[in-house]
Amino acid sequence: MKLYVSADMEGTAGICAWAQVDPSNRHEYPRSQIAMTQEVRAAIDGARDAGSAEVLINDAHWSMRNLLWEELPDDVRVVSGSRKPFSMVYGADQGFDGAFFTGYHAKIGDAGGTLAHTYSDDVLYNVSVNGLACSEALLNAAVLGIYGVPVLLVTGDRCIVRETTRHLPWVVGVSVKDGIGTNAAESMTPEDARAAIRAGAREAVARRDAAQPFSFTPPIVLEMETVRTEHADFIELLPRFERVGGRAVRFAADDYLTAFRAFLVATRIASAANLPA
Repeated sequence: MKLYVSADMEGTAGICAWAQVDPSNRHEYPRSQIAMTQEVRAAIDGARDAGSAEVLINDAHWSMRNLLWEELPDDVRVVSGSRKPFSMVYGADQGFDGAFFTGYHAKIGDAGGTLAHTYSDDVLYNVSVNGLACSEALLNAAVLGIYGVPVLLVTGDRCIVRETTRHLPWVVGVSVKDGIGTNAAESMTPEDARAAIRAGAREAVARRDAAQPFSFTPPIVLEMETVRTEHADFIELLPRFERVGGRAVRFAADDYLTAFRAFLVATRIASAANLPA
């Protein structure tokens, strides 16, 4: 079995503050790198317990240079580096049998979601597809679905596990912590989290035949509500985007891949509004 892993950091056990996931913080961030890497390793070990072999990991947090390669199995491949095409799901078109999402977190606006955001906390306030408010997990699962790849496992906070398994009921969810607002959580210890993730990964691969690729029914209507009006000002200039509110834009497409590309471009362009005028 060929496995794809999209690895984020905010949903890792014990993490509850932005300082812990910010690469510029030389005190707390290195500890989070270890915890993130060990949870990814636990997921891979569990998958291989159940017969998975080839693995590609996409480092999907912040600068996307977080994983400690020396702590991973020596035969995996890792995609690292920022500004990758398709971002958190780059490489999903390489013929995978299933996907894991590790260290994922609640979407922006989720009550009790620790460090909740959707792709960009300083640009986006809400993202919806065909009227459904989406987390990174749902947005990314739909890209994988285009290539026939089902999500098998999601690990992270209870909010993201609950949302993902509601919309993708075949997914095995491993909740490693319960959010207590934005900057606090009740968490498993790292050792217990790794054990739970390994067991969940083993179960997820064993249940692979029941899994389905996730998709949105076309036509696709992408709506983005931004943090500030300046963000919407920038996005409105892009072709096919329609301004539908002071901080809201809409993009319509016949297929999801086109909409997802537009979403990534719009988010990156809008971030320029955060620079000094």
